[in-house]
Parts: sequence; C-alpha cells; structure tokens
Amino acid sequence: MGSFVTCNNHRTLNLMRLVFPLLLFVVNISAQTTSVYPKSYFQNPLNIPASLAGNFGELRPNHYHMGLDFKTNRVENLPVHAAADGYIAKVKIEPWGYGRAIYINHINGYTTLYAHLNDFYPELEKYIKDQQYKLESWQVFLDIPTGLFPVKKGQFIAYSGNTGGSMGPHLHFEIRNTLSETNLNPMLFGLKIPDNVPPTIQRIAIYDRNKSTYEQSPIIIPVKKAANGYITQPAVINVKSDKISFAVTSYDTQTGSPNLNGIYEGILYDNEVESMRFTMSNISYDYTRYLNAHIDYKTKANNGPYLQHLSELMGYTNSIYTHGKGSGIINLTDGQTHNIRIVTKDADGNSASVSFAVKYTPVKTMATTMSGQMFYPLMLNVGEGSEDGDFYIGEKGLYDSVHIQYKRSPAVNPVVVSAIHTIGATYIPLQEALVVRIKPTTVLTPDQKSRLVMQRFAGTKKDIRKVEWQGDWAMARFRDFGSFQLVLDETPPEIMPVGFKDSANLSKATKMVFTVKDNLDEFKNFRAELDGKWLRFTNDKNRNFIYVFDEYCTPGTHNIKISVADEAGNITTRIFNFTR
Repeated sequence: MGSFVTCNNHRTLNLMRLVFPLLLFVVNISAQTTSVYPKSYFQNPLNIPASLAGNFGELRPNHYHMGLDFKTNRVENLPVHAAADGYIAKVKIEPWGYGRAIYINHINGYTTLYAHLNDFYPELEKYIKDQQYKLESWQVFLDIPTGLFPVKKGQFIAYSGNTGGSMGPHLHFEIRNTLSETNLNPMLFGLKIPDNVPPTIQRIAIYDRNKSTYEQSPIIIPVKKAANGYITQPAVINVKSDKISFAVTSYDTQTGSPNLNGIYEGILYDNEVESMRFTMSNISYDYTRYLNAHIDYKTKANNGPYLQHLSELMGYTNSIYTHGKGSGIINLTDGQTHNIRIVTKDADGNSASVSFAVKYTPVKTMATTMSGQMFYPLMLNVGEGSEDGDFYIGEKGLYDSVHIQYKRSPAVNPVVVSAIHTIGATYIPLQEALVVRIKPTTVLTPDQKSRLVMQRFAGTKKDIRKVEWQGDWAMARFRDFGSFQLVLDETPPEIMPVGFKDSANLSKATKMVFTVKDNLDEFKNFRAELDGKWLRFTNDKNRNFIYVFDEYCTPGTHNIKISVADEAGNITTRIFNFTR
C-alpha cells in the first residue's frame, strides 16, 4: 500500500508539472484582457490586523513602490502565509533589493511575491541551501521546477524580516500578471485593509510650459482646508505665462494608521472638463524609473517636496497618464479666467479636491539665454565635448528638452589620470544611461589600463564603473549627471576577521565574521573556501560576511581561504587556521 501511494504521489506531481503551466497560460490570457480583478481570491499574508507602511505607486527615489508594505509590529519573524493556492516558482536572495524573496504562481494568472524575509519554511530552506552550494553562490535567483513546492492558501511559507533594502521590519507584498510580469495594485484585489480616510492635499505648483521644467522654479502655493475641499489664497492666481501646467503634493492614510502613503489617482479639470489624469493601477518594473518624469525631479533634488505632475513630459513613454480633452497643459491665450480643480483619490474611492482659478497677466520680461547645448527627448543627443572627453545620450535618456552644459578642468589627485569632465546638472534626471568617453592624459601600460575605472562624483556622492576600451578612449555608462574622471586603482581590498585571529579556537563560537574594505568602496566576488571547498557566507545589506557554523564545518582543525576582488580587478586572498 505504501509503495502504491508513493507512486500515485509521483504521478500527481508529474501531472501537475504538465498541466499547471497550460492552465496558467489560458487563465493569463484572460487576466491580460480584463481590468476586473478577483476580489476574494487572495488573503492577507499576515495573520495580524493589516496596517500599511507603504502602498502601491508610492513615490520613492528613482522608482515607484511596486507593492504593499505590511507592518509587522516593529518585530521580525512573524509567520508569512501564501495568499492563495499555487506553487513556488522562484526564489531570490540578494544583499539589497528584496533581500530574501519568494514568488508564488497561481492558477488564475497572477503571481504573488513576498520580500525582506528571514528563514523560509524548512523544506524550501534546505532546497535553497543545497542549490547555493551547487552553484557556489549565496546570491541566487532560482527558477523552481513547477510543482516541486505546491502551497495552499494560508500555508506558512516563511518568517518576516528586514533583509535586503528594507530599512525596518516589514513584509513587502506584490501581485503581478504572471505572463507580462506587470505589477498590479494589490488594493484592487479586495484585500481586507480598512480605509475610510480621504487623501490630504498640501500644495500645488504651477509651471511655465514655454520652457523646460528643469530650467525654472515653479510657483508653489500652499492650500487651505475649507468646508467643501481645499482652496488657495488668493482664489485667483495671476500667471505670467500663457501656457501652464500643474503638479500636486498629496498623500493618503489608511484607517488607524498615521503613515503618509501614496495616492491612487490624480485628476486635473479645466473649466470642469477633464484634461489629464494619472492612475496607479499597474506599473512594470521596466518602467518604474519613469517616476523621475512623473515628479518634479529638480524640486525634489534640491531638498523640496514631492510634486506629482498633472501633465505628461514628452519623454515619459508607457506612462501612467490618461489624456482627457486636453494634455494637462492649459492654454491661456484666450484671455479668460480658467477654473481649475484637482482631485486626488485613494484606491477605495475616498477623494479630496482643491479648487482655484488662473488668469494670464502678460508681463514684459527680458529674454534670458541659457548656456549649454540643447538636448531633446526621444532622439539621440551627441554632446559637444573636448578633444579628450565626449558623451552622448540615447533616445530614451531624457524626459524634457533641456540645456546640457559641459566643462573640462584639470585633475589634482595623483591617482586620477585624466582631466575632470563635468556634464549636466544632478537635478536633471536620466531614464537610460549617459555614455561618457574619456582619454587618459598620461601614458598607461597594459596592466595599468586593466586597473582603470571611471569615477563619477557630485558633492559627497561617488560611484565607479569598470571601463571598456574603444581604441584610446575609456568608456563607461552612468544613470546620473555629474563630474567624471579616470582613476588608476592599484590598491587591493582589505579582508579583516571580526572577533578572532589566525589559529583561533572557535569551538564555542556560533559564527565566523569577516569585513571587507576597499579604497573606492566597491568590491565584488567574495569567495570563501573551507579546506578547499566553497563555504556559504551571507552578506545582507553589503555589511559583514557571516558564516553560521553548521554541518559543513565539523569539529577539528581547519583552514579557511577568503578571496575578494574589487571593481578594478585587484584581488586579495587571506588564509586563516582555526579549531572547531
């Protein structure tokens, strides 16, 4: 009887592996052609009253927030449960980002994701550990064989944590279309998260759309709560431009929670005719960086508030905007007073609005000339550099037309082997990478060329890239403007044990810890070998490298070899003996 049951289980598992993807494909076609989401299919992944620290579409540095952040009462290790029946399709482990994450595919065409986790449930934890040893890598992104780990709705799958890019204990939860991998707003699926509180509106901003949004400071107007919504003071705003657009600062809170989360929708009305709206219903990770086109990036970069545009910048493709009778840009050449109303909503339909009027009042002003070369969105822009420095920006690099300045200056640091090339301003955002090419100002040997990196700096912020050689030119790609230089890095990283020395007796220790430092703060390829075999060290948040003693280190005398490479290719290796 026992062998018959085992055989039957294998047949069931094999059948699931064959049938589940087919069913998933059929259901997914339906999921992509409808915006009606199942309201009772998914449950909350935590068995505590739901309270949100963050919601879908919330504004974050360089990206929209792509899911819900469930509070975990400021503690770790709460049980996390599958939101619906399905099977574990992927597991990701990384030092930043999600940290430790589980992806579950469901037969209705959706995928749920659970991130910043601590330990997975035991069977999955063992499988992942075995795969890490097989691949000799702690950082993994694994496709799990279909049906290998089926789960039921409400089944325990992991413990909540604070891993990866998390800044405090919570559970990050996403719902995606399985085929397209587009992220969907989980609030549209009827999760039991009470919310009868309308959004708040803090301010509006007005822009002159006869010029670049990055070459002006908008008129920022606080708003005041009134009986029937928000109002401005004065009620009629005189503007000096005949073509204007608006942005709004608005936040939402859930019932019983003080967190200022993102709004679901913003709508602009011109004389009660809808001109433009944005909606946080679905966003692809391919387009999440376009947040920088949705907000007033310059104002935020200069330590100002988040302002969400109610018009679409030309370079924002695949956007969250929907055009009404207009484009969000109001033409005031008719000389009339325009009544403007801005409405913000949350996903439960609670709303707030601010009403005011605008009138064009022509004012004679002196024409100003911007320095730099004019660059345009949706086209290749080649910069006018110098004989030893040039740059270009691809078609999807810019969101709005803007002047880009270039300046060459001499370097003073002896490890810098080029001039300093300053390109653009850090308050101008980029969607796709800026390509920078620099010629060294000194003759380099082949070995020195192999140790060359390009460094970008702006204020105290620095980052580096390994260069590619194009003849005599060193080339690298960056996602931000700033100052660029070539640095010869011949200094290897340092490896330091924490709390022990060579030949230490670690028989009572529970773990072994190493820290790594590099002169340019960029290192990679940490590798540990115990008695010649790879050993798994964790590295959450790129902090210390930690090995917790387990079955891979038996009692006795051992040696451990640690090797680390930096971005330039310098390698350090140290060997330590110890007793367990």
